[in-house]
Amino acid sequence: MRDIALFVEDQAHKEFLAALLQRLAAESGIQVHMDWRNARRGHGAVVTELKHFLRDLMRGRDNLPDLLVVATDANCRGLVERLRQINAETGKIAVPTVCAVPDPHIERWLLADSAAFKALFGRGCDAPDTKCERARYKKVLIDAIRASGIVPSLGGIEFADDIVNAMDLSRVAGTDASLGRFVEEMRAVFKGWRA
Repeated sequence: MRDIALFVEDQAHKEFLAALLQRLAAESGIQVHMDWRNARRGHGAVVTELKHFLRDLMRGRDNLPDLLVVATDANCRGLVERLRQINAETGKIAVPTVCAVPDPHIERWLLADSAAFKALFGRGCDAPDTKCERARYKKVLIDAIRASGIVPSLGGIEFADDIVNAMDLSRVAGTDASLGRFVEEMRAVFKGWRA
């Protein structure tokens, strides 16, 4: 069993990443335990809680995980800027880290595979562009689900597990660079653990 400590912005990140990590781990024959260290209050809280956790690790007050996953939306700042911010913190201690940076927002990842959407809801969704408006992707997700006759009670994130498990990850990796990057890095980590 491998321990993964996770810092994520909100419930949408948590639901999506839990499903994706379980799927990738199962595909690799790896068992993982996910230790959710932060799943609320956005990017600022992710960075703050991450700093506290790393400080505690350096002082020997917490257990070193096998992997640290940090997820924060690019929020129009871009992948490079978010990676720089996260690496500035995680570079202070030797702990393997993978960053999940949906560009621009996590709801876009839920909309990345129209065929998966159609398999679940009987109707596909339009491939989302990469505009920066935060509420836009939440609305597009809700509208796509409602168009199938279902009213999402939690903004669509309640379907994250089903959507992720229906996704063709190879196809999606080719259409969304930020998701493809994360999937590729996680597969490499799991392959290394299996070896």
